[in-house]
Amino acid sequence: MKALPVLLLSLALFGGQAMAAECPALLQHQLPQLRSKETIDLCQRFAGKPLLIVNTASHCGFTPQFKGLEALYKRYKDQGFEVLGVPSDDFKQEAATTEETAKVCFVNYGVTFAMTQPQHVTGDDAIPLYKELMAQSGQAPRWNFYKYVVDRQGKVIAQFSSRTKPDAPDLLKAVEQALASKP
Repeated sequence: MKALPVLLLSLALFGGQAMAAECPALLQHQLPQLRSKETIDLCQRFAGKPLLIVNTASHCGFTPQFKGLEALYKRYKDQGFEVLGVPSDDFKQEAATTEETAKVCFVNYGVTFAMTQPQHVTGDDAIPLYKELMAQSGQAPRWNFYKYVVDRQGKVIAQFSSRTKPDAPDLLKAVEQALASKP
């Protein structure tokens, strides 16, 4: 009778290690979810899925791109595509409170894709996710709404400037390449 709990504990421990080994380094992080006390486990939520990661800001000339990002997400989500928005005040254009950030995203633009609470995305204070994005791509975000397309293996396959709209042909081509990648 005592062997069963030990066996279950062992399976839980070693099963977790196996899952961590299958999850790419890029996704081995957790981030606080916007408008929630919950966290987003990036491995659990995004491993094996094509992904667009974008740093956002509530008071930027590019903020209307939320509408295009939402359309892009809806266009491809049935194929497993995900978008992760990471608000940041690194360029001094994020809302003063998370409540205002949430209002801009969810109320003003109807965002339904995953959004984190504001994070640092540049420099020494950048969160590990962004440090890995920079290591893989060789490029830190230069401004708000800088975009990284990640394939199903957790590898950055393209990055795009803030000026690249979510429906730009080059971005769509990169998303379709990520969709076609093998897990």
